[in-house]
Amino acid sequence: MSFFRSKKLAIVTIVYWFLLLYMIAALSWWFIALEKQNKEVSTIRLQELKKDDPAYFVKAVQIEEAKNRKTSQYIGEGMTFLALVVLGAVFVFRTTRKQIRFVQQQQNFMMAVTHELKTPIAVTRLNLETLQRRKLDEEKQQQLISNSLQETNRLNALCNNMLLAAQLESGVDFTTQPELNFTDLVEGCIDDFKNRFPNREIKEEIEEGVYLKGEDLLLQMLVNNLVENAMKYSPPASAIIVKLVASDDEVLLAVTDEGSGIPDTERKKIFDKFYRIGNENTRSAKGTGLGLYLCAKIAERHNGSISVVHNQPQGSIFTVLFQT
Repeated sequence: MSFFRSKKLAIVTIVYWFLLLYMIAALSWWFIALEKQNKEVSTIRLQELKKDDPAYFVKAVQIEEAKNRKTSQYIGEGMTFLALVVLGAVFVFRTTRKQIRFVQQQQNFMMAVTHELKTPIAVTRLNLETLQRRKLDEEKQQQLISNSLQETNRLNALCNNMLLAAQLESGVDFTTQPELNFTDLVEGCIDDFKNRFPNREIKEEIEEGVYLKGEDLLLQMLVNNLVENAMKYSPPASAIIVKLVASDDEVLLAVTDEGSGIPDTERKKIFDKFYRIGNENTRSAKGTGLGLYLCAKIAERHNGSISVVHNQPQGSIFTVLFQT
């Protein structure tokens, strides 16, 4: 799929430069032809003048000035037309390239969603069939039930992300709730992850008594998506740090991981809808390309912004800064 996308982009680029160079060449030829004609007309007019005419020099100057005016006119018209052609060509090229990339992202999204929907359903079904057909001890039963609950929770989170993305795209207005205890909300999210993933180390640097105006469900989804993203792209033995601090007019939420990090060229793109780093056919990490997009949208709706920087020595730090 990546090969075909690269091939399409290469074809678009070649056609774009060919047409642009052809139009510039045609415009240059047009200018040369008109300027040649202008000089020929001026020469003929000068030859028609009689040298014994008292006004010969005046008329000659007038002819020369007329020729220069025509030249300036051709240059002005040519430059204006060239500028319009270049601007139009750049717009068409960028739009076409953006459309090709968007189509690719949608295809990646459909492939990811298909996998993300089928996997938890298949795992849950297998666990239930095992419970139905076999007599297992209590510990084994609880393990299968716990695995099934984790898969259904993942499926529920995926559905919530998809529904929220559709609502945000359609312009649904989420009524802003009164000031809520953001400290309790973040700690609740972390406790939930610790219960679901007891083997993962999540460190807390949470300031007490941090309040924020907003919709609790949206803010909960923001925290969950950031922590889940950190867990997804970092080694199982590495630590994840969740930090929450507040000042007089700002609230800062930061999630730090020790994964492979994000290339500089990808940093702005990861918050685009459907965007995921790499090829969907070879990618091992689960996801749909909606999580970070929703984080950016939720932050924006709560008068905030999201950014990502490198973590030293490795990993990423996702920071959400709310203006209060």
